[in-house]
Amino acid sequence: MLDYADAVVRIRKNTLHKLSKFSLANRSVVALVTVIIAIFGFVTLGSLKQELIPSFETPQAAIVTTYVGASPEVIDSQVSQPIEEAVRALDGLVSSSSTSQSNISIVRVEFDYGTKTSKVKEDLNAALASISSTLPGEAEPRILSGSFDSVPIIALGVSSPDNEALGKILEDVATPLLSSVPGVRDVTVTGIREKRVNLELKTSVLTANGLTQQNIVTALQSNGFVIPAGTIDDNKGTISVEVGTRVESISAFKSLPLISSSSSSLSGMFGSGSNPFGSGSGTPSIPGVPTVPTVPAVKPLLTVSDVATVTYENAPVTNISRVDGVDVLTLSITKTQDGNTVAVSHGVQDKLDELKQKLGSDVEIKTIFDQAPYVEQSLEDLTTEGMLGLTFAIIVILVFLLSFRSTAVTAISIPTSVLITFIGLYFLDYSLNLFTLSALTIAIGRVVDDSIVVIENINRHLSYGEPKKKAITSAVREVSGAITAATITTVAVFLPIALVGGLVGELFRPFSFTFAIALTASLFVSLTIVPVLAYWFMKAPKGTVVETDASKAAAHADAVREAEEHKERKSWLQRGYLPILRSTQKHPVITVIASFMILVFTFGLVPLLKTDFIGGSGSSGFVMNQTLEPGATLDQKDKAAGKLEDIALATEGVEVVQTTIGSSGDSRVAFGAQAGGISIQVIVKDGFDVTDVQNQITTKVKSDSSIGEVKFGTGGGGFSGSSTIDIKIKAKDSAGLEAGVLAVQKAMKPVKDVSEITNSLADKQRTLRVKVDRKAAARLGLTETAVGGIVAGQMRPSSIGNLNVDGVSTPIYVVQNDLPATIADVRAIRIPTATGTVSLDSIADVYLTKVPVSLTTEKGDRTATVSLTPDGKNLGAISTDVTTRLADVKLPTGVTATIGGVTASQAESFSQLGLALLAAIAIVFIVMVATFRSIRQPLVLLISIPFAATGALGLLLLTDTPLGVSALIGMLLLVGIVVTNAIVLIDLINQYRREGKPIQEAIMDGARQRLRPILMTALATIFALMPMAFGITGGGGFISQPLAIVVIGGLFSSTVLTLVIVPVLYWLVEGGKDRKVVRKEKRAAKKAAKAVSMAEPA
Repeated sequence: MLDYADAVVRIRKNTLHKLSKFSLANRSVVALVTVIIAIFGFVTLGSLKQELIPSFETPQAAIVTTYVGASPEVIDSQVSQPIEEAVRALDGLVSSSSTSQSNISIVRVEFDYGTKTSKVKEDLNAALASISSTLPGEAEPRILSGSFDSVPIIALGVSSPDNEALGKILEDVATPLLSSVPGVRDVTVTGIREKRVNLELKTSVLTANGLTQQNIVTALQSNGFVIPAGTIDDNKGTISVEVGTRVESISAFKSLPLISSSSSSLSGMFGSGSNPFGSGSGTPSIPGVPTVPTVPAVKPLLTVSDVATVTYENAPVTNISRVDGVDVLTLSITKTQDGNTVAVSHGVQDKLDELKQKLGSDVEIKTIFDQAPYVEQSLEDLTTEGMLGLTFAIIVILVFLLSFRSTAVTAISIPTSVLITFIGLYFLDYSLNLFTLSALTIAIGRVVDDSIVVIENINRHLSYGEPKKKAITSAVREVSGAITAATITTVAVFLPIALVGGLVGELFRPFSFTFAIALTASLFVSLTIVPVLAYWFMKAPKGTVVETDASKAAAHADAVREAEEHKERKSWLQRGYLPILRSTQKHPVITVIASFMILVFTFGLVPLLKTDFIGGSGSSGFVMNQTLEPGATLDQKDKAAGKLEDIALATEGVEVVQTTIGSSGDSRVAFGAQAGGISIQVIVKDGFDVTDVQNQITTKVKSDSSIGEVKFGTGGGGFSGSSTIDIKIKAKDSAGLEAGVLAVQKAMKPVKDVSEITNSLADKQRTLRVKVDRKAAARLGLTETAVGGIVAGQMRPSSIGNLNVDGVSTPIYVVQNDLPATIADVRAIRIPTATGTVSLDSIADVYLTKVPVSLTTEKGDRTATVSLTPDGKNLGAISTDVTTRLADVKLPTGVTATIGGVTASQAESFSQLGLALLAAIAIVFIVMVATFRSIRQPLVLLISIPFAATGALGLLLLTDTPLGVSALIGMLLLVGIVVTNAIVLIDLINQYRREGKPIQEAIMDGARQRLRPILMTALATIFALMPMAFGITGGGGFISQPLAIVVIGGLFSSTVLTLVIVPVLYWLVEGGKDRKVVRKEKRAAKKAAKAVSMAEPA
């Protein structure tokens, strides 16, 4: 530690001072470097990509598997559980869970942060490949990566009078055209009606000819392959021999010949004694002889078209996509990780006219959503707030310095530091997004601090009559150590952010680096560029006389200094401050006790404070998830969604309404978004408040019960995932799970500020179960599986393979004429046996029951969720109440309950940021010990940190702003900023003591001379953050507004208290010897007075 301290001291005394001297000696070089920095800064600013949030890879994914016609229980046992068991064996897996609903399975996985998305997909594909043979044939797994770059940045709705004809050409036209835009990773077309080949079997023909459905499957599998048979040579060279032709049309499929399974084979012919290869019986032992079926001589040769009616039709509709009530085909465009969101969006928009021209004049293309306008508006708003803050900061400096030259020199450090930061962002490969630009906007008030201290000190030395160059070098030498230590401490507080994991770490790490680069740049500017500009533009006050004679100059300087200090004491600032300072110095104990009471009051405010996680993203839209009664058909969902669409479209301020019904979703599913249901995304027009529009729709929805339940979410799914407080109940069996859910939900009913409490087991849907009597079936030569296959074949089309039609793999389904439509029809299904057909209910019990709408498992255990929707911003109080009540719930044996959702995310982030805050304080302490080479003085400095919490918490309460992640980042920032003021103050006191001044005089002179720069830096920062705190433009407010409020409140209270408490504590800690001398002098004076009084005659 001492070696490090010595190194820091040497840096302060030598390197930094030499840096400013070098700059003054090479002013033209500094000017040239400044110009180069400006040019490169503007160039890199134009090269920085623009996006909503920082690009990073989230090691999350969802495996979405569709299995049409399957109940949640079947999905769970046949799809979800096998997939989850396979992925649980993967290295680096943090958690996995599965949700099984009718027709769809969602298995969500999360790996360790740092795992690449490509690695996640690779491992999941390998896991799926290992179990592909065990999954149902019709199950279609799809991996959706959880990267934010996988979420579409722009979606287009394309429609025409004939969407079916449009669908045939859209993908071929749009994909290559839009993929040519730089930065586009993928173009996905959805909503195209799929085709399929339907076979309506002629049962009588099949039976009469001894054929079955399997013969059609065999014909399909045995034909259509091109087999390389070998080569032959002639005088022109080698000729390849190929056997077979592909089946690539409906007509070719219809003409496939069917061969009866009773046909004999070549080996059978040989076995009968007619072996042409020799005498004897059995198959000839000649390698490579194929088994070739013979054509029956008696029965006629039949083709597929003879035994089935073959049609090429549209597949049944399983999902619906509309925009503003009109059926559309959707184009979703995702960008590469290095892509510029704004540039990609503009590039796509520029291609739309060409796309429309190629598709036809009757085609309409409408933008459903586009991230670029919101990104551009947010960045523009933050820039506006930054410029307003810059203006306010300059006005504050001008008011204090009362000099346009000094103000201009000081203000030049702001754009210069910002341009250097742009260069740093470019080389660190960071983008210009809400987080980095918020950091720059907040840094505007802080980057000027170092220059303020330097310029203020230069002004003072010039007023003392010193020659300009000497005044500048002396002034910089006095403060270089202090501003360096102050900058290092502020930068150091952000180092622990690098250790924060999860979503918060990924989002705020670029914020921290941006702020650190800006502060480091401001230190460099204040020690190099500012002294040079001061030399060129600043002048000594009028009437200042510069003596050339050394002795006269020294005497003159002392006289001028004394006169100037006398003038300073008469200023309105010091006239108000010095009486307070003298009073507190005389009564240090009372001052400390009063300060302690303020701290106690501060901590008493904590229970009154609301808490939040990250907050809303401030997007220009929202999502409505619509839920109907369990078992609702696609038509019923379509009608209900249409009603909600009409309400949304009739609401003032709504620009676009996109409806998706039955879709398996996109990458947002990995973050918890809905899949397979009804999702309606609403985009709000500029100038309209999203919350107001949402409230209007909510009011209208409540008046129509046929619409079902509607839940609102953020337009992009939000950053925090779940917006509810989720209590996860885990059990080994269904009975224990249901009992646990009921007990927890009952205990949560008294919780206040909750709009609704739901559980995932509450909704149940009707299911018709067929319980096969295995013994009765066996007596008829049937198995349970055989009966299930026969019933499935009667109930729904069965897939028998795929046919390549016009280059597209098209499924082939065997369809039935009269599908069972009622429970009675199902019971009456005829089951063929060896002795004839029997009805299904003769060998099985067919009954109606209810099962949960969805089944959720985690690591093989059944789970369910009780969800509480917070009604308001006080998430912390609700979470505390929920935690307390959950601890008192008596659960059945083997059942556990844990809190998850947004509460768990908040608790984890708060815990990590709390540790980061402690680490920041420790780092600051180490830096200060190295700077002051003392343990006691850094402890004095640390005392100012808790006083920052007084103003921060107080202003959060006054503005009704919840304490969230952004506010905690503001607390981290406060640690560095608050200590900065104390460092500047104590450093000057130490300098005066080294010059030989008594401690009291050093404290008084140091405090009064640092009063103006401390107030200037504090007020410049406060006023620079005012536009963000008030949310004048609203851009990026969910990040910057709470942070600005915390910094303003904390800086106000800490500045006031630092100017009072730090001198008092310094006197108490460092003034021990002086106090002893004072006490001895007082005792001696008393004794002398007593002796004099006794010596006097009576």
